[in-house]
Amino acid sequence: MSSDGNKKQFWKRNAAKVPGSIQHVYGAQHPPFDPLLHANLIKAGNKPPPATPGKPKKATTFQEFESITSDAWDVGDDDDELLAMAAQNLNIEVVMETANKVIENHSKQQEKQRQDETSELDRREDDTQEEVAEDDEDNEEEEEEDRVEEGDTTSPEVSFGSQSSPYTDGRLVKSHSEAPIGSPKDAAGERAALHRQRSLPHRPPVIPLVARMADQNTSGTPAMTEREASRLDKFKQLLAGPNTDLDELRKLSWSGIPRQVRPIAWKLLSGYLPANAERRESVLQRKRQEYFGFIQQYYDSRNDEHHQDTYRQIHIDIPRMSPESLVLQPKVTEIFERILFIWAIRHPASGYVQGINDLVTPFFVVFVFEYIEEEVENFDVSSLQEEALRNIEADSFWCMSKLLDGIQDNYTFAQPGIQKKVKALEELVSRIDESVHRHMQQYEVEYLQFAFRWMNNLLMRELPLRCTIRLWDTYQAEPEGFSHFHLYVCAAFLVRWRKEILEERDFQGLMILLQNLPTMHWGNEEVSVLLAEAYRLKFAFADAPNHYKR
Repeated sequence: MSSDGNKKQFWKRNAAKVPGSIQHVYGAQHPPFDPLLHANLIKAGNKPPPATPGKPKKATTFQEFESITSDAWDVGDDDDELLAMAAQNLNIEVVMETANKVIENHSKQQEKQRQDETSELDRREDDTQEEVAEDDEDNEEEEEEDRVEEGDTTSPEVSFGSQSSPYTDGRLVKSHSEAPIGSPKDAAGERAALHRQRSLPHRPPVIPLVARMADQNTSGTPAMTEREASRLDKFKQLLAGPNTDLDELRKLSWSGIPRQVRPIAWKLLSGYLPANAERRESVLQRKRQEYFGFIQQYYDSRNDEHHQDTYRQIHIDIPRMSPESLVLQPKVTEIFERILFIWAIRHPASGYVQGINDLVTPFFVVFVFEYIEEEVENFDVSSLQEEALRNIEADSFWCMSKLLDGIQDNYTFAQPGIQKKVKALEELVSRIDESVHRHMQQYEVEYLQFAFRWMNNLLMRELPLRCTIRLWDTYQAEPEGFSHFHLYVCAAFLVRWRKEILEERDFQGLMILLQNLPTMHWGNEEVSVLLAEAYRLKFAFADAPNHYKR
């Protein structure tokens, strides 16, 4: 405050309590009252303690506080009353007594609140039981009226022993499995439980790791629709020929591949198997033997000094993969370690890079389904025959290698392929949706901060595995699907969330959204829409610069 004498005394005029003055604060003193620390206040009364040279003294009045504080406001003569009030002594007995009363009152309030909550719960339970009883009475009256209208005046019978036919004398009768069995008390309890269940908030259904037949047949074998059966027949007819027309296979596969033929279709589309049917078996045997020759030649070197860092990183990364129920099975972990280590040894230009490990999973899961019908998340892979496991491992290695051959610059030193693709994504989004692009710029969100993972892991960390498998059906059917078309999928994926993006008003909110997009319950329909939009963008921006492709 200013020292000007004409300055109005703000604190005296506007507040009864002066900042810095000693006030009685009962039950919530801050800092806590310490009798030893404040002994000089209690004993000395209004008389200030003698000054000690070289040792600062504690301020016991507002006036002393002002004198030793550089930024204190000036005190005028009109403040004598306030200073007198501030200099009053603290009575420790009064403070402690008041604090004890506050604690006691608080305990009583807590106890009363608990009693009220218990009473409320009892009341609600009584109301629920009354409602159930009323519903039972209403149902009995309605059933009685129905019997009277149908001319049946006999009392209803309930079968407990054998199961009777649901139809009797032309009238529908509930089977014993639908009738309440047991004592009336049990029945009332079941109805009460049902009533409570209906009152609970709705929980979304649990979606399996890979989708059902309707989601392109990646898990389970429920009854197919007529359209799905027709598409499956087309695939089988195409694959049954002596020479598979790969162009026709790509056209069929673009919209998704049925689960039953996906393993052979992926092997053909990736270039792992030849189009000629007679040569396929010999090629499979040769490639599988070649892979296990690599295992015998290189795998024992994983603990050598110049390879142990690579193997250690692979060993660390595999438990971080998803789905955990699959990759954490010891047999699966061993297979993944061998696949990744052999690939790294045979590709010294890049070696092993984090992100490559995720690319094994879709191939492995698809090739496992060549031997099983149940859902993979509930399946023990070690129960498969050893020959089947060896085939799955070798086929996964070679198909992953074919994929990485087209995007290996994503994983060489400094990962230049990803750098170029992220820059291309930024330019593409600026042309597709300028509002989203400007919103990113406004809050200083760099595309590299969220899209690096999209390119490095091919959206596997953003989508459920069932969606990744469906996505890869199209990627393998699309020319340069993993290296070129993926860019347009990422652009469509980003713009898909434009509403949520534009609602975020700070850097942190945007980053949390972009790194945790709500796709947990996505399925075939959402992926198909995403791919259709990406296909539209590809042709709408066909004049894109050449660096979009690499």
